[in-house]
Amino acid sequence: MPTLINIENFPGIAEAGEKYPTYARHMRDLYTTCYPRIAAAREAGIPIYAGTDAGSTVAHGLIADEIEALKGIGMSATEALGAASWAARDWLGRPGLEHGPVPTWSATRGSAVGADALNNPARIILRGRVF
Repeated sequence: MPTLINIENFPGIAEAGEKYPTYARHMRDLYTTCYPRIAAAREAGIPIYAGTDAGSTVAHGLIADEIEALKGIGMSATEALGAASWAARDWLGRPGLEHGPVPTWSATRGSAVGADALNNPARIILRGRVF
């Protein structure tokens, strides 16, 4: 599980580590090759799920930004959303929301699945209760 939004910190980490040129060069190389490498892994059939590394240099609550970043490796909006929810839960062997008579869904404004839409849902209904 990559944390693609953390990769955006690598140039700053490299700059801060200039007195360690090998380390700084390594961080810049990681930054440059990260997206193509993860995209190639995905194309090779390796499952990719959303990570957050939250609590270190990445603040909590940014999973929607990570979902958006997954589109940068070629995932569709639906695949990226699944990588952070139903597909990840299935991979972890955890139960998910089931189809049934009690509705569970969220509605966004417009048709795009992006960080803004996920961070500002128009309505969430969970097990028949509106939030």
